[in-house]
Amino acid sequence: MVPLNTDCRVIVMAKAPVAGYAKTRLIPALGADGAAQLAQRLLRHAVAQALAAGIGPVELCCAPDARHAVFTELASDTRVTLSEQGEGDLGARMARALQRALTTHDRAVLIGTDAPALDAVVLRAARDRLADHDAVLCPAFDGGYTLIGLRRAEPSLFEAMPWSTPEVLSITRERLRAAGLRHAELAPLHDIDEPADLVHLGGPAWE
Repeated sequence: MVPLNTDCRVIVMAKAPVAGYAKTRLIPALGADGAAQLAQRLLRHAVAQALAAGIGPVELCCAPDARHAVFTELASDTRVTLSEQGEGDLGARMARALQRALTTHDRAVLIGTDAPALDAVVLRAARDRLADHDAVLCPAFDGGYTLIGLRRAEPSLFEAMPWSTPEVLSITRERLRAAGLRHAELAPLHDIDEPADLVHLGGPAWE
């Protein structure tokens, strides 16, 4: 058996910032091009924070594939590797990415690009919680979560999940208990999904 790395692999799940494909729920407020531009800024921010956390290698898990120029640019940093999300719903893609990471690392943390307040400090806190917990969640105010970290793969956390609904977090908590996984939670953060969420960007960097 190959020994596991003791650091924590950080997986950033990201869509290519293409107009009409990324952040489509923001199109009514920003237009297709504006939504794609914001998606790119959020993507760059998420990868920068993952690198700044310094807790382990960063995997940028891409959809629909890894060919977009922004993905390849970000991977010019040798600490970033590219992978593809592949087929299936969001849960299947997340489960696959985490399972792959946990074959080589004893901890893995997965994030999206929708929560600008999810920074290096939050990522370090998630890594630290995994020292004495099986799982860690960073809830979102909309009833989902912005981060999940695991010490072992557990596909039941992602199967037949009603993604993008307010029930995601509560169902995930129930499934963690059913699987016998002891989990910790960090302070909740805001996702940027709907036009009303744009108020949570904040600061001149997002204006």
